Amino acid sequence: MDVKTYEKKMGAATREAFGKALVEIGKENPNVVVGDADLTKSTMTTYFAKEFPERLFECGIAEANMVAVGAGLAMAGKIPFVASFSAFVMTKGFEQLRCLVAYPNVNLKVVGTHSGSSIGEDGPSQMSMEDLALACALPNFTVLCPADEVSTKWAVKWAAAHNGPVFIRTGRPKAPAIYPADAQFEIGKAVELAPGSDVTLVATGLLVAEAILASAALAAEGISARVIDIHTIKPLDQATLAKASAETGAFVVAEEHLVDSGLGVRVAQALAQSVPAPVEFIGLSKFAESGSPDQLLDHYGLRAPQIVAAAKKVLARKK
Repeated sequence: MDVKTYEKKMGAATREAFGKALVEIGKENPNVVVGDADLTKSTMTTYFAKEFPERLFECGIAEANMVAVGAGLAMAGKIPFVASFSAFVMTKGFEQLRCLVAYPNVNLKVVGTHSGSSIGEDGPSQMSMEDLALACALPNFTVLCPADEVSTKWAVKWAAAHNGPVFIRTGRPKAPAIYPADAQFEIGKAVELAPGSDVTLVATGLLVAEAILASAALAAEGISARVIDIHTIKPLDQATLAKASAETGAFVVAEEHLVDSGLGVRVAQALAQSVPAPVEFIGLSKFAESGSPDQLLDHYGLRAPQIVAAAKKVLARKK
């Protein structure tokens, strides 16, 4: 990708891409079923419900029970996707995810929607800024955080074909388009969107587009910034990170998540085990307030200018 010519154009929300991908895989495989917790219109499982009403299990406002029902359906040979706001399914359903899904390695697919602070006006009780940390803490889980519509559809289709538990993080607002429709992805393999020799910008989800914009801004100042999209949080692509560390020697990790427990922590751990390098972190360190998605992203510094500033800061630390 030529970051200098990248234009930030909004595509579909990743939650909507999830809902439409469900219908596609539902048509291909009658064993695909869906569980929801009284939020079909928000999680976009309403598309599946309209197409296959007999395969949608409405569990009501009872996320823990929904996870348990999904685990049972998986044990019965179905391919269940259970969906709710990340803040609900990952916290209220965590014991069931731990004991009924992760421990027995059950073939359940968990989709968290409305993740991060960009859920907006619904406020901090609805915002999940620790969901990636919780999902990564569960053994046997694959954890995915796609950046746009195209990569979300891939994630859903991959999850349906994979035998094992998966968590997919999606968001409420429209997401910037990153990939062409024919883009190819590989589980556990990060995507290098732009080359660079001075610093590496690692991002996931909505922050990938901001990292691209930051790379262009840095290029205008003569700083060569590599951009890497980490769509698979677990398993992490340690080889790509080690290579980037050896070649650039400095990192900025950008995510719409708590910095104390998210992608940045996993990247730092990976670098400590391979090729150590200084790292700066872009993310949240506290619960967010209410506001529009754009207001919140601006207020908490989850934008390209803050990534640029962090890149300059880490370059000053670079040996």
